[in-house]
Amino acid sequence: MSAFPTPYVSPMLRPLAVVLALLAAVACGEPSQLQTVAGGEMLTVENGAVASTNLWSSRAGAEVLLEGGNAVDAAIAVGFALAVTNPTAGNIGGGGFMVVRTPDGETTTFDFREKAPLASHPEMFYDEDGEFSRDIRHRSHISVGVPGTVAGFELAHQRLGQADWARLVEPSIGLARDGIELTPDLAGSIANAVGRMQERGYEASVQAFSRDGVPYEAGELWQQPDLAMTLERIRDEGRDGFYRGETADLLVAEMERGGGIITHEDLEIYEAVERAPIEGTFLGYDVISMGPPSSGGTAIVQMLNILEGFDLPAIGHNSPEYVHHVAEAMRFAFRDRAAHLADMDFSDVPLERLTSKEYADELRAQIDPDMAGESSVADVELAMESAETTHYSVVDADGMAVSVTYTLEGGYGSHITVPGAGFLLNNEMGDFNAGPGITDETGLIGTEPNLARPEQRMLSSMSPTILARDGELVAVIGTPGGRTIINTVLQLALNRMAFQMEPMEMLSAGRFHHQWLPDRITVEEAIATPELMSRLEEMGHTVEPRTRQGAAHSIVIDMETGERIGIPDPRITDGTAVGY
Repeated sequence: MSAFPTPYVSPMLRPLAVVLALLAAVACGEPSQLQTVAGGEMLTVENGAVASTNLWSSRAGAEVLLEGGNAVDAAIAVGFALAVTNPTAGNIGGGGFMVVRTPDGETTTFDFREKAPLASHPEMFYDEDGEFSRDIRHRSHISVGVPGTVAGFELAHQRLGQADWARLVEPSIGLARDGIELTPDLAGSIANAVGRMQERGYEASVQAFSRDGVPYEAGELWQQPDLAMTLERIRDEGRDGFYRGETADLLVAEMERGGGIITHEDLEIYEAVERAPIEGTFLGYDVISMGPPSSGGTAIVQMLNILEGFDLPAIGHNSPEYVHHVAEAMRFAFRDRAAHLADMDFSDVPLERLTSKEYADELRAQIDPDMAGESSVADVELAMESAETTHYSVVDADGMAVSVTYTLEGGYGSHITVPGAGFLLNNEMGDFNAGPGITDETGLIGTEPNLARPEQRMLSSMSPTILARDGELVAVIGTPGGRTIINTVLQLALNRMAFQMEPMEMLSAGRFHHQWLPDRITVEEAIATPELMSRLEEMGHTVEPRTRQGAAHSIVIDMETGERIGIPDPRITDGTAVGY
């Protein structure tokens, strides 16, 4: 089995990262009962745990757990905190998915994916000359979908929360108003984004993310007073503090100024939806994940069904033969993703067939154990999907588990900050297909199911997932990474279910990705040995190394003691787990 000797947080720096996290926790007044780890270390606690992309957000959720809130309450607090502390993907101007498993084993999901505005239509990304425009689709006010996060959090709270709503929003207000001390990674990320904001002439964004155009440096205090006031309205008025009133007025005014199409009506009619999860089984384990408009759960269950028919331990983890077999399963799942998956409120998706064991038997029979299959260039290519999402995992003292993945689409979304409101808007409309009938070799896709239509939710790869067995919680997993999300979550699940890996090995093991087209396997450099690459090439695969894949901040349950083991992905410097 191959562990991931990550070059992104060197072994010499990891202890320093942990020390810095602990010092920051003390400086912020963290309750003494809470324990904190960072930089790829493991947190082992008896009660509740949160694993996310930074200390501020993990602590916000853990404090809610410590005060008696449940995992849904904590997840909401984490999500609002990330809207302040993780501007590349954390959001109230975007959307995402939440998967929940209650202590008695009941499961549900909350879909707060963005929707297309009422003025949307399949040809909306064409310019004045009738030609498709990538800038309109990804880098304009028209690229903004109706945000869903606030509505989704409120729906989850109404259904399953138990803490006071205001208490869950309050930590994010303090972080925005009083400021956060920028880490090196966050300071560098913001500095890069400010350059793009300046290039595009987004003055409100430049002011929100810099000091009069001068990027902040690591260690400096970054305050967001406009965002604090927006969060106060959400605290006091719930969803109406976002979708109506002053915040809505400011958002619509920016749409009108920049030529966008979101109106007050779009905001007022937006609804998050509670949906049944996608569920499957693998070697006696239960897999609970997100259904459409996420493609992740369907694809993961389909691939697990295919792979259940192989003796994976005998093949050998991350051996050339293992990578080959798993990549072939990936090839089939991504082909079906492009052909069938979309918002089920608008398209007839054959979920029962795609996730059936019988269909998996048909696909498995087509896998040659010694030779790569073919992804036809005549088939439809997959549309571009940004890797800039964020994932977090929560488990409370009673065993309620919550897995959340949400995003702005591109890093910093559209780069458009709502003046006076302080939050970034998504560019999720770019996840719709480019336009009817314009599929081409550059990667555009024009098939019918995922074209833009009023109130349709765009297809996503986000795959928050929970594993269980014999009625007991096993793990809470997920990751950012665009289309690699699906395959990263698949491999996390296989690491635990097929190979019984210990928690840190499960997270650190090297990862790879195949998405049907382009017809290639990308392999993390940590496991991209000459022997692996050459053997895969002998089998007919095109293989390329990649630096890293995913940031899977996860929680695993010790099945003997019941302890919660929080693991920030070792690939990410700022990732942190907090619990008690």
